[in-house]
Amino acid sequence: MSDINYIFLQLQLTYQTSLKERKSCIVFDEVQLCPKARQAIKALVNDGRYDYIETGSLISIHKNVKDILIPSEERKLHMYPMDYEEFRWALGDEVSVNMLRQFYDEKKPLGQAANRKMLRDFRLYMLVGGMPQAVETYISTNDFSKVDSIKRDILTLYEDDFRKIDPTGKLSALFDAIPAQLMGNASRYQVSSVLAGSRSGDILEQITELKDSGTVLVAYHANDPGPGMAQTKDLERFKLFTTDIGLFVTLAFKDKSFTENDIYTRLLSDKLQANLGYVYENVIAQTLATNGHNLYYHTFLNEKSKHNYEIDFLIAEKNKICPIEVKSSGYKTHPSINAFTEKFSSRIIRKIMIYTKDYMRDGDLEYLPVHMAQFL
Repeated sequence: MSDINYIFLQLQLTYQTSLKERKSCIVFDEVQLCPKARQAIKALVNDGRYDYIETGSLISIHKNVKDILIPSEERKLHMYPMDYEEFRWALGDEVSVNMLRQFYDEKKPLGQAANRKMLRDFRLYMLVGGMPQAVETYISTNDFSKVDSIKRDILTLYEDDFRKIDPTGKLSALFDAIPAQLMGNASRYQVSSVLAGSRSGDILEQITELKDSGTVLVAYHANDPGPGMAQTKDLERFKLFTTDIGLFVTLAFKDKSFTENDIYTRLLSDKLQANLGYVYENVIAQTLATNGHNLYYHTFLNEKSKHNYEIDFLIAEKNKICPIEVKSSGYKTHPSINAFTEKFSSRIIRKIMIYTKDYMRDGDLEYLPVHMAQFL
């Protein structure tokens, strides 16, 4: 399988324990290209001699189902890009993440030198990402230009898939604008600035298609933050992120050639400009989603300044909520969390600031280095 953003459709062949354990598995790769083969799985499963795995692009799989019977034997497994722990495994490191987990569980700082090393390792992951081809290329070449070329190829494949199901180009335009929209620091994705004359309510189908494709993560505005945020989410107020941070970095600068692009050097050396902090916001969105969290955020008016306070992410925990603010630096100011706490104190179980310094606590607020967000 050429890239992890494709989805495995694991087929549960039989529920009869009396049959002998099977020793062979047949893989139907790119099954979206042959819908009839997907339908035939039902008969193959009933035959009982083999296990089967289907792989394919979710975009095309969702579209290429006309006139076929979807087999009930399918068990769908959503595959995300490699997470940070899997990335370290690929590099031959099976120690670092276990050590980080121990310090996280014990709520202890790593120490300045160790934290700098861990942050640099995590920034490497942000640059390469979790797409298997990109990771393999980095391991074999240690050449960021070749890694960037692979990621551009993957983005081109995405664009091709988008055009197959949406010749109008709306999906491509919405996807391509993700970095610019996040950089704009608006309280929602500004659809009208991407698709002239359109509003969020006009493109709900396209947003669903992007989300279902596995290429995009959607964070919805929680109108009433609480453990039941799914019931109060606003479908017309959302933010979009890419499912892979490595692709996000390349997408943000794909109009420049690699030789003109110093984002790799700046990010790896921790010299990222403040206005590029949305890179960290995307990797936290990816991390939370990979860990099974639905993505929500919340904004509310600052009565004095008439500007909005914003909580970057909200996750549910034990019938309460955990507000999360993300910073691309070591700054410790947190007016949004303070104001949110005043407004919703009875609903909060834990407050977290994710930033680029070592672990610390300030009262009931936890400052979490970005490489520890994987444990949330």
